[in-house]
Amino acid sequence: MAASDVNRKWTSGMLSTEDWWAVWLGLLMVLLGLASVFGVDLVGWVTQPRTWIEPGKGFKVAGRAWQGLGPAGGFLVTYLVFTAVTMVGAACMRWNVRKYLCAWTVLYLITWGCWFLGRHARIAAMSNQYETYGITWSLGMGGGGAYLLCLAVGLAIGNLFKRAAAFLREAAKPEWFIKAAIVYLGVKLGVKSMEAAGFAFDIAVAGAAATVVAYLLFWPVSYLICRRLFRMTREWAACLSSGVSVCGVSAAVATGGAIKARTFVPVAVSILVVVCTIFVIVGLPPIFTGTLLDEPMVAGSAVGMTVKTDGGDAATGAILDDMMRAAKAKETPGEVWQEGWILTSAIMTKIWIDMFIGIWAFVLAFLWIYRVERKPGHARPPASEIWFRFPKFVLGYLFAWLVYVLIAAVAPGATGAAKVGAVPVEGAMRHLFFMLTFTSIGVITDFSKLRGIGKPALAYSLMQFLIIPPVALVIAWIFHHGMMPPVAGR
Repeated sequence: MAASDVNRKWTSGMLSTEDWWAVWLGLLMVLLGLASVFGVDLVGWVTQPRTWIEPGKGFKVAGRAWQGLGPAGGFLVTYLVFTAVTMVGAACMRWNVRKYLCAWTVLYLITWGCWFLGRHARIAAMSNQYETYGITWSLGMGGGGAYLLCLAVGLAIGNLFKRAAAFLREAAKPEWFIKAAIVYLGVKLGVKSMEAAGFAFDIAVAGAAATVVAYLLFWPVSYLICRRLFRMTREWAACLSSGVSVCGVSAAVATGGAIKARTFVPVAVSILVVVCTIFVIVGLPPIFTGTLLDEPMVAGSAVGMTVKTDGGDAATGAILDDMMRAAKAKETPGEVWQEGWILTSAIMTKIWIDMFIGIWAFVLAFLWIYRVERKPGHARPPASEIWFRFPKFVLGYLFAWLVYVLIAAVAPGATGAAKVGAVPVEGAMRHLFFMLTFTSIGVITDFSKLRGIGKPALAYSLMQFLIIPPVALVIAWIFHHGMMPPVAGR
């Protein structure tokens, strides 16, 4: 281990990593949203598409105090604000700011176009909304159609228009976008906790318990399959097992660093993670919607344990949330589940998994030094390594969640005012960054890069599609069976 690694300050990376900038980007808007407690709306300018049949009615400014902007003004302000704050992050991370600005603008417009089209009533409207839009049928996908459209357009660019994809990669940063979105999701959970504190606590505890059980099984089973069935080296087996069982790209990279693997190994595993995640995003929501409509929280938790990237998990959970709520509304007219609880189940389980990365990387570093390599003279990994490998965006998520719980506990009379600033953050802003994530995942996914890694690809696919999902489903059933999201309006 290099001396520079051992002597790092605990503040290292706070202004130079995507993980930390997800925290700053998230907390900036969370803190601005909290100004509504004092009667000031600083976030209501954010604008998003809404379900429409007439294009002119397809945009909505979130805050009542900002309605004077109008749809066009709100769109422009939203673009300018997020362009400015993300450019500050890009500059601090030493990206090429000029290239980032150009790519970000195009990526933003593509994402908004897909988002807007995906909210057409024929795609998004639920059965109880037909009369509102004067229609007799719809695909009933809620926001799921927009997510899939962003993904499809991104994939087309990433695989058919390589020069355009190379240009957009300057700004297509799905891990950054999704981590910021998850901080915003913490606001949503906070608001929901003010309304249903017991249920939110139950989800958190069940998610933690499911995660512990799952990862006592996933990693050793995956490692044994790689070593015994596919005869892989230890470095390949360790990185691939972490990628498929713990947390995708982050875990593969952390494991590669912990065991000093060759750079190519975690990179190759990362490619497999991203490509396989695409198929899970598209395939898992309709399967779970068709088979687990009576157990929506089980489905959400199973997604959290099955999908191996933060972006993919949140993306799959978001689509699943919309699909299951739409299917429930169609099956039982007038009974619509509150938006976000199924997604929260997926994210909460994934949050516990993300928190596990730093500890697991530390354990593997110890095992490799003292059991696998057994080379004298290697410095022991310091306990601080857990902090450096801990996913920092989790801190933003927890802060956003707990600050609203604290408001409800200490000043219950202020909850109404708190929601004024919370809703634009957990609604329009969170959706915007989810959409950017979907488009970015597609743009950076190049299926041609799978050539030459046949054995690892086969091993990863076997575990990702045939082993992890059924085990995750059983564990999710054990800990979430019978839990149901609250019904809207109750």
